[in-house]
Amino acid sequence: MEQQDVAYDAGEYIETASGNKVSRTCILCGSKNIVLNGKTVVQSACIIRGDLANINVGRQCVIGKRTVITPPFKKLSHGGAFYPLQIGDNVIIEEDSVINASAVGSYVHVGKNCVISRSCILRDCCTVLDNTVLPPETVVPPFTVFGGSPGVMVGELSESVQDVMIEATRSYYQHFKPVKKQ
Repeated sequence: MEQQDVAYDAGEYIETASGNKVSRTCILCGSKNIVLNGKTVVQSACIIRGDLANINVGRQCVIGKRTVITPPFKKLSHGGAFYPLQIGDNVIIEEDSVINASAVGSYVHVGKNCVISRSCILRDCCTVLDNTVLPPETVVPPFTVFGGSPGVMVGELSESVQDVMIEATRSYYQHFKPVKKQ
């Protein structure tokens, strides 16, 4: 199925030299600690908490509307600390999701309205279905589908998921087109 064009107000987004498209309505706390590696779309009303620790987002990712991304927090005997968060390449995080994972691999699809709790690890080539809540410290293995609340494995993915995610993120970026307001 061919991706439909997604029109956005050209004045609402900033396009960086590396091709990232970031909504002006996003809240980027500690922006000097947030790295977007190129051709990533960050949609409106997202919150990315780079003020707590470094956040590195790979190439050709899509971060949906109203998504909140915070680095992982670990409790220590003398308090706690935030640790850097790495999000891989060709990742789609759909709208209204909350990400507090330790790591998100490449070729990952997180559905709408998901909660990825503290210290979860999403390995490469996995899917988290809409409305899923992953309990703290859940590890989602490669080529699996997790769903439910609490999230559990509900299926497996074919080995072609990497190609599917590359095509989906590339196509989304190409069809994310600016329009001028009259």
